[in-house]
Amino acid sequence: MIVVVGIGADGISGLSPSSRAELTGATVVYGSRRQLELLDGSVTAERRPWPSPMLPALQTILNGADGDVHVVASGDPLLHGVGNTLIRLHGPDRVTVLPHLSSVTLACSRLGWSTTDIEVISLVTAEPDSAVRRGGRAIVLSADRASPARLARLLADTGRGDSEMTVLEQLGGPGESRRSSTAREWAVRPPEMVDNLNVIAVRYLPDERRFATLPDGDFLHDGQITKQSVRAVSLAALAPRPGELLWDVGAGSGSIAIEWCRSGPGCRAIAFERDEDRRDRILLNVRAFGVPVEVMPAAPESFGGAAAPAAIFVGGGLSRPGLMDSCWEALSAGGRLVANAVTVESEAVLAQWFSRAGGELRRLQHYRGEPVGSLTGWRPAMPVTQWSVVKPTGRTGSVR
Repeated sequence: MIVVVGIGADGISGLSPSSRAELTGATVVYGSRRQLELLDGSVTAERRPWPSPMLPALQTILNGADGDVHVVASGDPLLHGVGNTLIRLHGPDRVTVLPHLSSVTLACSRLGWSTTDIEVISLVTAEPDSAVRRGGRAIVLSADRASPARLARLLADTGRGDSEMTVLEQLGGPGESRRSSTAREWAVRPPEMVDNLNVIAVRYLPDERRFATLPDGDFLHDGQITKQSVRAVSLAALAPRPGELLWDVGAGSGSIAIEWCRSGPGCRAIAFERDEDRRDRILLNVRAFGVPVEVMPAAPESFGGAAAPAAIFVGGGLSRPGLMDSCWEALSAGGRLVANAVTVESEAVLAQWFSRAGGELRRLQHYRGEPVGSLTGWRPAMPVTQWSVVKPTGRTGSVR
């Protein structure tokens, strides 16, 4: 059995009797050097710091073990912690977790925030731009002492410089401290010393959260963007589900990929775009929204190194020879494909695929009210032909 014991910055003195008894009776204890140094003389077990890389040690932790193996971890080991990895590797029947107060709970208690009203974001395994938001509150788990300054600069650079940041260090320990400022102030004059053990409480300002499809003006683009109304219909056809990966092919501004990632927990995307300037623009949009979108060069040449998608959206390049064949081949049985066309040549490609693979073929047309002299008339937008299909399940998943 693997017993994972959560420990705080206050060390052994802050543990519950059951957690303390586990550690004092242990024969081997694994953990980071910082966590192992929190143990006092009452723990006589052999102390084994995690090697780098850590995953092989987690996989073999029970090899040759005579009795239980103990692990110390910060706070709640099931909150972005090693407890989750050990359960995934060894199963819930072979892992027992004794949690301590999490840094998230401690931070919220210091600030008077409700834990049900905040988002938890970890920078331990993710890039700092994953913590950029357009409103709300979050507790950000830092990777190290440099995380607050990195996040502050990102917020300032993406128009969120008024965001309120509170950095809490050594939470629950004798050296606990807190410092508050705006992201802009922190970015310009970061403190000289920040403890490696810190979390960042952020109130994102201005609060511009929207949960529906975003206006076109929220994205940087050169006109190559799936317009808001068509984007809403396209996202409905793509039907994102939690944790799924989308390929956005011919991504333009990356609006579909970004909206996909905003739609549900764990959703991520790869945006394929031939034009280098547009790729740079997609990266700026991704950074501004803090979403997990990887940007890659032209399709289908870049398909080979990409993870398999649950869904594919084709917004550009439909008339390129072989593109749709490559998309179909990359899609697993049961995967969804949605393609939009605005030219006669691209429409012809979709008509051929509709006759071969079935699905649904739609033509979308909308109008805007615009001035006609002193009155108002209807101005038509370009019609969009949309083909959507679920790749058949079965032995082949081949087209007719």
